[in-house]
Amino acid sequence: MVTDVVMPRLGLLMKEGVVGKWLKKEGERVEKGEPLFEVETEKITKKIEAPQSGILRRILVPEKRAVPVLQRIAVIAEQDEALPVEVEVATQTVAGEEAKKPVVEVAKVAEEAKRRVIITPLARKIAEEHGLDIAQITGTGPGGRIVKEDVLRAVEETRKAIIPSLPIENVQIKPMTYVRRMISERMLKSQLASAHVTITMTVDMAEATKLRQNLLQEVEKVAGVRISYTDMIAKAVTRSLKEYPALNSSLDRENIKIFGDVHLGIAVALEEGLMVPVIRDAGKKSLVEIALASKELIEKVRTGTASVDEVTGGTFTITNLGMFEVETFTPIINPPEVAILGVGAIVERPVAVGGQISVRSMMPLSLTFDHRVIDGDVAARFLQKVKQTLENPYLLLI
Repeated sequence: MVTDVVMPRLGLLMKEGVVGKWLKKEGERVEKGEPLFEVETEKITKKIEAPQSGILRRILVPEKRAVPVLQRIAVIAEQDEALPVEVEVATQTVAGEEAKKPVVEVAKVAEEAKRRVIITPLARKIAEEHGLDIAQITGTGPGGRIVKEDVLRAVEETRKAIIPSLPIENVQIKPMTYVRRMISERMLKSQLASAHVTITMTVDMAEATKLRQNLLQEVEKVAGVRISYTDMIAKAVTRSLKEYPALNSSLDRENIKIFGDVHLGIAVALEEGLMVPVIRDAGKKSLVEIALASKELIEKVRTGTASVDEVTGGTFTITNLGMFEVETFTPIINPPEVAILGVGAIVERPVAVGGQISVRSMMPLSLTFDHRVIDGDVAARFLQKVKQTLENPYLLLI
């Protein structure tokens, strides 16, 4: 039986994936359930099993190429079975050979390119703002249409091109992975598309530190998890978002979507890039439940077992660099969210308390928000609420 191998949909929001690596060669036999290839998405890398036993007769998509979900990327069949005609003429790249395309398809694409440049209005506007020649931009949208992401990519390439090369001989060239490239494009898109403003505030963590020490052994004994400072900050954030829901929103063209539920992203640094697992309905969870959910999700992203749905759909993000001794920084908003909280290192400092100098555990917070959606006073009151909650940490237990 001839069986199609398709690009799987690993999550509801997934639109395309990259064949990161073929684990079998064309012509080799595979067994149903055996790992066949790796899929790379913007968020995760996952091994995909063979849907049927047989011979891997055709590999239609080479490694490191992005294709839409559910598109045929290979065919499994027995050696004597005839393959569909469309498979025989489909684009193929095997062992670095030049891709083959039907003559009719090539002629059609060439004729379409000669006729006119197809570009979305928003993409045209961004190109004009940056003085780009749209005829020199390759479109990746339907029918070769130039979309916003293509123009943003061209903006970045132009920026790099005008930076003079230095005469350094000992240089290591490291190609960007698909994940790294997607992160790069998302961060650039965020900076260009949002009105980023960052405000900072320092929190006295003396009482929070005491509470954590008092809870550590008991919670670990009962629930099997150690409460971290990030867990406490996460709980303080969810409480504050209930009072200031504007920060738990997204901008959809001319409409602001304010979400009733808090899906909290916790940024995790991995070798291949930053991943943001999402704690669903974090606003309805207790401090211990947040700690348990956070522990499970972080373990999944570090072992590569997280699903796409577990690393997408956040409404607010926390990124903590305190463990690296970073005190203050300006985090970039994770689109389509409108705010992100940066957490710095807890450092003992002399401060005035009740007219006396006292050494206290102080922690800086940096809130970046989209000024198109959130006014400065609302952002400041939200951050102040987070600060007040952490300085009165028994509120985290309510």
